[in-house]
Amino acid sequence: MSTLSEEQIYRNYGKGRIEVICGSMFSGKTEELIRRLKRATFAKQRVEIFKPAMDTRYSEENVVSHDRNAISSTPVDSSASILLFSSEVDVVGIDEAQFFDNGLVDVCNKLAYQGIRVIVAGLDMDFKGIPFGPVPGLCAIADEVTKVHAICVKCGQLAYVSHRVVENDKRVLLGEKTEYEPLCRECYAKSKREYLEKETL
Repeated sequence: MSTLSEEQIYRNYGKGRIEVICGSMFSGKTEELIRRLKRATFAKQRVEIFKPAMDTRYSEENVVSHDRNAISSTPVDSSASILLFSSEVDVVGIDEAQFFDNGLVDVCNKLAYQGIRVIVAGLDMDFKGIPFGPVPGLCAIADEVTKVHAICVKCGQLAYVSHRVVENDKRVLLGEKTEYEPLCRECYAKSKREYLEKETL
């Protein structure tokens, strides 16, 4: 929890907030994050953006959506590092939140109590449909949660999960459309059944 005094928290109350954008891969999470951050920049607010240093899929420094929209960011190795670069800002953006440590929840809370608007984007579930990293905790403390959806590549319904299409059981596997596909709940369950049936042959 924040180490700010009660007086400091009271003084900043109502200014800071936490907004979480979550969903499966290819759902437009990063696109929405970039949109909100650019609007804050147009409003002449001081904006700082962070992403996990391990995510170098499109760029080592920029936050880049699957549609190739980009915004400059600071890669960091841990959630604690975000606090070191967040002084004198109005808005903090954080992409790929699922790759951060669980300390990200306390970091975002502390920033919000300092009067900063925090906008976080990340996967809410991994490829097995299990809640992923600090994102569930962030949803719990958020002032606003936006769940966005991709389209299931099998049937066209709203996607539920990012299904991994390559043989790899590592929980963290950076990838794109060659490694993942968005599936609805029904198509995901069907895919799992087919895989298990094939394994027993």
